[in-house]
Amino acid sequence: MPRNTVSPLYATAELQAYEHRTNHAFSDAAVSAHSAAEIALSEGDADSWWKMTFLQAENLLDAGDFAACAAIAASLVGGHAATNAPHVQAQAYILLAMARQGEGALEEAADAARAAVALVADENEIETNVKARQALIAALADSGRLEEAWTESLGLADAIETEVDDQLAGKGYWVIGNVAFLYNKVEEGLHYHELAAATLSPARNLDIWAKFNKASAAMRLAADVADADTLRCIERAELATDIIGGSSNDYLLMKLNRAHWNFLAGEAQAAIDLLDQIRADPDKPSPQILGEACLLLGRAHLKIGNRDAARDHLLHAAEHFEAAGAQQRAAQARDLLSTEG
Repeated sequence: MPRNTVSPLYATAELQAYEHRTNHAFSDAAVSAHSAAEIALSEGDADSWWKMTFLQAENLLDAGDFAACAAIAASLVGGHAATNAPHVQAQAYILLAMARQGEGALEEAADAARAAVALVADENEIETNVKARQALIAALADSGRLEEAWTESLGLADAIETEVDDQLAGKGYWVIGNVAFLYNKVEEGLHYHELAAATLSPARNLDIWAKFNKASAAMRLAADVADADTLRCIERAELATDIIGGSSNDYLLMKLNRAHWNFLAGEAQAAIDLLDQIRADPDKPSPQILGEACLLLGRAHLKIGNRDAARDHLLHAAEHFEAAGAQQRAAQARDLLSTEG
């Protein structure tokens, strides 16, 4: 079949994949994209096979199935792409970096993101370049390499000062703000997250809006900023996710935010109740999420005088962070453990 001809069978599967994605039914979208890719392969259409395989991986990422996404993304960067265009290969590396980060494999995430940055360093592909930098910064920040992450963030800030899409700029401000919070630059963090909130549009992409507000709330809470703006972030994320749905990972992170809010509001037992639900979740939260939950559990149990329970949870927090490659967070858990000894 000529490569410029699309069969009705392929067109139907492709349309179903995009319709499911539009409706935020990401698992169903991944299944339809896989069907479309198989049809394209059988018809000898390598370009459509790559496009649909990439779409399958994107949907698996959004569904929170990080391991499956990583496996497909790794195959796409392993020499099976229909084109050797650098920006196309970079897109696959970015997806791999995000999946590895979701799995908690932060060093591998940073390596994949660096590969993406290198591929587009000399390319006139501003969107791919910004996305690659975002992926690298996120992986570096999560692994505690904050000086590197901040240096990269300043470079990203310069890049998005040029004329770029509002949504893309908003995502850039979002990740820069995250690093600022982690680097204890709270005022800068608030500034960049305010820029992100002003730039991202809930009407244009409610899913991104939900994810941003969820992440911004988490960063504010980690910096002990428990003000009305933080509560609005929590409520916006919850409302948007109620409307569009979300992955199990989304709901876990919102529950973590609520628990953190309760803790800072002096309601330690309410926080413990929510955090115990996260630890018992059948969807097996990532090591990073488990680490955060256990760290907060340790602090909450200390607050109500349960020192033995606090010690156990802080030890588990350090173990989970180490499994994720987040050495700085592991050190914080151990420092708190030794302080409260």
